[in-house]
Amino acid sequence: MAAGMGTRLKPLTEIWPKCLMPIRAVPLLDYWLATVKEIGVDNVLVNVHSHAACVNEFLGRRKFRGWVMSVNEPMLLGTAGTLRVNANFFRGSTVLLVHADNWCHCDFSDFINYHFNRRPKHCLITMMTFSTDFPQSCGIVETDDSGVVTAFHEKVLNPPGNRANAAIYLLEPQVLEWLESQTDITDFSTEVLPRYVGRISTWHNAEIHRDIGTLSELRAAQADLVPAHFVFGKDEWQRGFESSAIFNNLIRYIESQGLLNER
Repeated sequence: MAAGMGTRLKPLTEIWPKCLMPIRAVPLLDYWLATVKEIGVDNVLVNVHSHAACVNEFLGRRKFRGWVMSVNEPMLLGTAGTLRVNANFFRGSTVLLVHADNWCHCDFSDFINYHFNRRPKHCLITMMTFSTDFPQSCGIVETDDSGVVTAFHEKVLNPPGNRANAAIYLLEPQVLEWLESQTDITDFSTEVLPRYVGRISTWHNAEIHRDIGTLSELRAAQADLVPAHFVFGKDEWQRGFESSAIFNNLIRYIESQGLLNER
């Protein structure tokens, strides 16, 4: 999911899409596509809306050809709406659903392994969770002893804990089949997940998870001790990006706000 407007990141998102915000010079979406490629995902769909031309140019690079597709949304469909409208792309498959404004580092192979081999078999969804320092601004989950979600608390003043929904999921085909018939549902977190309470397993990310939709978290991400790496190597697009006026303007603004610890 890469279509968001990024209103909390203005003025940065007035010139550049949120999903391509640089972390140590590397666009966030580049990290995500490298990650899913490493764990064996070979069919990816990216929805596009804000700064669509920029994102489509980024996705048109040779290294993404043949396994990454984009779909333009002239009007935002919502996370559930995007899944439903593109049901033919996902049909019959287990789906990894990722919100591309999250900066995430963890053992994704174990996340996949847990879903296929260790989750309670009655669960149709595996949700990644993380520990947050700001539980009142997150969706907090309660689970039973087997890690199955028993309750949600969406951005409440005094949530019962700090284990938060990371908005990264593995979905069995039955979930998408059900969603196809629910034409009035648009949001996955608030309208789909509540229908599956008791059938959502959890896998906890104890490493790094940030929503880079705020300037403070974008700053914190720059200092995370995860080395920038290019699975495919630098290409002409990346070299051009690093020398572009847009990149330099982004960096100058971040520095002027005291948001960049190191680069």
